[in-house]
Amino acid sequence: MTFRITGLPPDPFRPLWGLPDDALVAHRARRVVCDSSPGFPDRIELREAEPGETVLLVNHLHQGAESPYRSAHAVYVLEGATARYDAVGVVPAVLRRRMLSLRGFDAAGMMVDADIVDGAEVEPLIERLLAQPAIAYVHAHYAKRGCYAARIERA
Repeated sequence: MTFRITGLPPDPFRPLWGLPDDALVAHRARRVVCDSSPGFPDRIELREAEPGETVLLVNHLHQGAESPYRSAHAVYVLEGATARYDAVGVVPAVLRRRMLSLRGFDAAGMMVDADIVDGAEVEPLIERLLAQPAIAYVHAHYAKRGCYAARIERA
């Protein structure tokens, strides 16, 4: 089965780019200058931010369904990112290098199935989840911190 992985769209975050640090606080956001790589996984371009680049740590509503699984969590977004990751059949390196929790949801936002996997071996789990007709989409989360990472759908 072919799958599609997408990062977050940059548009909702653009109003935050360039804001002074004290103004970011009012948006539940913090600016961080990356001092190592890996360590700051961007959710827009789905890549590691490089030392010296700035990311914003923001609270993001990643599961907006009106269900018990509605959820928001802290995520890093590369300040100034313009290219949303969108690829068919390709798992980006930022996902491959981490332990992942994949959560399959139905069209109403109810969790149908979930499992954890080493990102280096994620394709069989993606295929197993998307083979279930009840699953409309899958959310990938970084398992250690529980942060939302990317969306996975049938291509």
